[in-house]
Amino acid sequence: MKALRDWYGRVGHLLHETLKFGAVGGFGVIVNVIVFNICRNHLGLASVRSSVISTAIAIVVNYLGNRYWAFRHRTSADSRREFVLFMVFSGVGMAIEAGTVAISHYWLGYPSLLADNVAKYAVGLPLGTLFRFWSYRTWVFTGTHQVDRKAVRVVAPQHAGEEAAEADGRPAGPGRAHLDTEAARLVEDESETSRA
Repeated sequence: MKALRDWYGRVGHLLHETLKFGAVGGFGVIVNVIVFNICRNHLGLASVRSSVISTAIAIVVNYLGNRYWAFRHRTSADSRREFVLFMVFSGVGMAIEAGTVAISHYWLGYPSLLADNVAKYAVGLPLGTLFRFWSYRTWVFTGTHQVDRKAVRVVAPQHAGEEAAEADGRPAGPGRAHLDTEAARLVEDESETSRA
């Protein structure tokens, strides 16, 4: 049991990030599919153009979900840099998706709506998603795991000698330092638990 807890302690944060990233991505896929098929079927746009438009809208949805939910604990000192890198790597993912549609539609000669959807969602989207997850964790949301630290004042009974020392303005002694350290550890443990 201890080995399982140790393993979860090492990879738990990755599991949480992966599940949240997957949930955000799943919502983005729904947006992507709806917009792609509206553009392709109802607006009569070309397949690759429909793919680019639908992916661009899904990218905006994904940025908001990833920044403010999936990777919100990874604080960044430079939000403009983060946004630019997100858009660059999302653009590469978009190119991967549009490229699979272009190859299927124009190079392999499968111009049907079904073939376009298979190329985009069965081939391009999984490849683009793998690239995005790796690049977002590696280059975009690289900030440190922020622990919510709260100011805590620990009130504990004092010995008569410590009360006299405090009244004179002298340090309270090693017992106070131990209490402060223990309180800080408890607050950090509570923050870690609430974040998970």
